[in-house]
Amino acid sequence: MSDLLDRMRSNPRGDWSLRDIERLCVEYDVACTPPKGGGSHYKITHRQIPWILTVPFRRPIKPVYIRKLVAFIDAVGNLP
Repeated sequence: MSDLLDRMRSNPRGDWSLRDIERLCVEYDVACTPPKGGGSHYKITHRQIPWILTVPFRRPIKPVYIRKLVAFIDAVGNLP
């Protein structure tokens, strides 16, 4: 398990940035797509997960989005 993932799991209220989210996504081979055409949310996807997680671009990133990201990464980690 990643140190960054552990820190996010234990402190979702931390001062997390999109750079942290992108770094975690790269570690787990998860796509993190920036907003297009004036959008305001990043889209986090994985080819074997049927749902898309959206995270707003504005700071600070709310703890609910960090918790959802941790759950998404856990789902990726549990894939066969």
